[in-house]
Amino acid sequence: MAVVIVTGSAGLIGSETVRFFCDKGFDVVGIDNDMRRRFFGDEASTDWNRTQLERRFPKTYAHASIDIRDASAVDQIFQRYGSAVELVVHTAAQPSHDWAAREPLTDFTVNANGTLNVLEATRRFAPEAVFIFTSTNKVYGDTPNRLPLIEQELRWEIDPTHPFVEGIDETMSIDQSTHSLFGASKVAADLLAQEYGRYFHMKTAIFRGGCLTGPNHSGTALHGFLAYLMKCVCAQTPYTVYGYKGKQVRDNIHSADLVSAFYQFYQNPREGEVYNMGGSRFSNCSMLEAIAACERIAGKRLQWTYTETNRIGDHIWYISDTRKFQRHYPDWKQEYDLERLLQDIYEKNVERWATEAVAQSRA
Repeated sequence: MAVVIVTGSAGLIGSETVRFFCDKGFDVVGIDNDMRRRFFGDEASTDWNRTQLERRFPKTYAHASIDIRDASAVDQIFQRYGSAVELVVHTAAQPSHDWAAREPLTDFTVNANGTLNVLEATRRFAPEAVFIFTSTNKVYGDTPNRLPLIEQELRWEIDPTHPFVEGIDETMSIDQSTHSLFGASKVAADLLAQEYGRYFHMKTAIFRGGCLTGPNHSGTALHGFLAYLMKCVCAQTPYTVYGYKGKQVRDNIHSADLVSAFYQFYQNPREGEVYNMGGSRFSNCSMLEAIAACERIAGKRLQWTYTETNRIGDHIWYISDTRKFQRHYPDWKQEYDLERLLQDIYEKNVERWATEAVAQSRA
């Protein structure tokens, strides 16, 4: 019996991981207590996704509603399965800049202490397991904003002569920058995952994600901008763009493309590796370009306003250079460009969003 443990299993990347490995015949144990509801309100709850997983995989998916900050509860899960655990995919997190500033202690204990609990449980009870951690590009703080950027009609772009023209690689410093408290707590977790690989010779990978997205995202105003943006277009919900003239650029990777990268690493793991992972030059857009694309696909106009103040630690331009991962794992390739990604979000959610809107209007 090969077991995969997935934290944050009802979230975007966690649920994609559950589906992928259940389909491949693994037994999957999911850890998720729906703290996303506490962070962002009922609209961001992942209960709907957990229910789908339990219905689709009644024999191969087991759900545990525990808090990763509870080391004893985490230990019990890992001790129960022991050496049968072949892979741990740790996606559980508090993911928002703004929310972290409201409750710094909660943010840090979830992101840093929680990661330490999962790493230590893996080391004690399943030391041969592969450990994958979903980090973030926010570990670089606002250093990307010091790059030579050129303003264009709809986006900011990097100077075409700069070494990062294909994207930001792993050589960028994570030091001496403003990260936001969320970024700082993820830095701590990122370094822990590296250190457990290098110090204890565990098979750990750290994926520093750009914008991770897909149809299973419970997008909300403070996190999950593409899914939330499409939802706002469909539901005619007002949307606010923060700073940089709406020309800030993000690369966007579909959750299925990210999980396929996880699988590549699982099959041929390394110790303490760090990979920048996002849409790269293959899939990226500015805020203005994203709005136009969502409007085109949904056939509706977005009601949006602009405020000059940007979010602290926010990036003006961020595109991931994924070539290190591609060199290590040449069989991996992205399937979802921006258009296909947005179409997938729209088609798999438009009916659910309409049903939610009707229910809210009757409440």
